Amino acid sequence: MKVGVQFPNESFTGDAVAVRDFVQTAEGVGFHHLVIYEHVLGVEHSDRHPPLALPYDESTVFHEPMVLAGFMAAVTSSIELTTAVVVLPQRQTALAAKQAAEVAFLSDDRLRLGVGVGWNYVEYQAMGADFSNRGARQEEQIELLRRLWSEPVLDFEGRWHRVDRAGINPRPRKPIPIWIGGFSEPAFQRAARMADGFIYSLYGPDGPDGHTKETVDHIRELVADAGREQADFGIELLAPLPVSPGEFADLVEAWTGAGVTHMTLHLLGGDPDPAAKIASLSTYQAALR
Repeated sequence: MKVGVQFPNESFTGDAVAVRDFVQTAEGVGFHHLVIYEHVLGVEHSDRHPPLALPYDESTVFHEPMVLAGFMAAVTSSIELTTAVVVLPQRQTALAAKQAAEVAFLSDDRLRLGVGVGWNYVEYQAMGADFSNRGARQEEQIELLRRLWSEPVLDFEGRWHRVDRAGINPRPRKPIPIWIGGFSEPAFQRAARMADGFIYSLYGPDGPDGHTKETVDHIRELVADAGREQADFGIELLAPLPVSPGEFADLVEAWTGAGVTHMTLHLLGGDPDPAAKIASLSTYQAALR
């Protein structure tokens, strides 16, 4: 089991030194990976039809994940940097490929790119992207990302993308892992067919999820049905909120060997002071030991 921690965006708005101290502490005490959440825009929820799905609103803090990962790459040397998730269909694919390749270069290939389709139709509209076909477009985007990362020049014509004998440079020295996050059957199937792993939460979009083990087993079955090796496919669980150090250690132990390869600690909520968040990293690692 590889154990990581989520970067608590809301606690780090004062200065970049505290961000540096957090990520260096996470690496120093032994966390395997660091997860960065994304939203580009915060949106008011009142008088929305249909209602917006999750509680993030205009007051919620989100740092830009690719820029933040580039900064983190410069101040660390071993911890894996991952997004959970970049809302890929609201981003331009070629630009996303370029940004990810740059983070991979700056981090010495420590980037794991978690992508999803999102839920915030207002954010899609503001970014000039179509919300209605986001799942299908994400599939084409993943295909195009991998080709942009591996081919010096490509000629690509898809349903939504056209690349006319062009490419990015520099390209990653090795493939960037793409993991898909989500809560729906199309997301499970899409990940099993074409992703390197799946990111799931012990809390779903509508509250506590009592079917996580069944979901993990189902995803593993879909991977087998797709003719893929289980060892080549990872599953990451995001721990529920709130969770104490002892409870988190129990979760890691309980899920080890149950088809889950990664567990990530949420640090949302609680004391927002950056120093408190940094100090908590050692407390959680002590419980794991």
